[in-house]
Amino acid sequence: MNKHLLGFYNYTVILTYSGMLIAFLGIIFLINSIPKPAILCLMISGLCDMFDGSIAATKQRNQMEKQFGIQIDSLSDLIAFGILPALFVYFIHPGSFLNMLASCTYTLCALIRLAYFNVVEEKRQNSCTETRIEYDGLPVTSISLILPAVYILQKIWSGLTPGIFTALLFIMAVLFISPVKIKKPEIKGKIGLIAAGIIVIINILLEVPG
Repeated sequence: MNKHLLGFYNYTVILTYSGMLIAFLGIIFLINSIPKPAILCLMISGLCDMFDGSIAATKQRNQMEKQFGIQIDSLSDLIAFGILPALFVYFIHPGSFLNMLASCTYTLCALIRLAYFNVVEEKRQNSCTETRIEYDGLPVTSISLILPAVYILQKIWSGLTPGIFTALLFIMAVLFISPVKIKKPEIKGKIGLIAAGIIVIINILLEVPG
């Protein structure tokens, strides 16, 4: 009988677990009608996701560990970049049917994309050892920077109505499941994304009330 806990608990999954827990904390903030820390939790989860794969690659893993890594990463992403953003946008205008429809559509497309990615990525890793250089469709993690940027823009530009968030979710949902090729960011690209994220965080902390 296996006396160990189910799952894996080495350092390769720490960021994945942390990103999910931070995202769940963001959901709790939304439940308590506190959107500002919720959007920050989304960004921190995005930062965790950016480096969890690089950290996992530093350890020699068996086939089960690799497959577990693929599954747990996507399950975490569904909470962080599927459910949290959808709830955040619904929180902006909870009485709108169109907003509810956008949130539902977005979550469904995120789920479909992540499940499809799991199948494709597992097949790819079984056939080659090369690092992935591009994605099929827009990664769900991109919402962790795009949504906060739109949030800031809507706060400082009075001409933008909350409907911009509804439109954003519909657009992102389509891009998640579209067969477009997106190049995976390298080191310089990641540095650029981090820099952009820092700028957005500073603006949120300084400009956005609540």
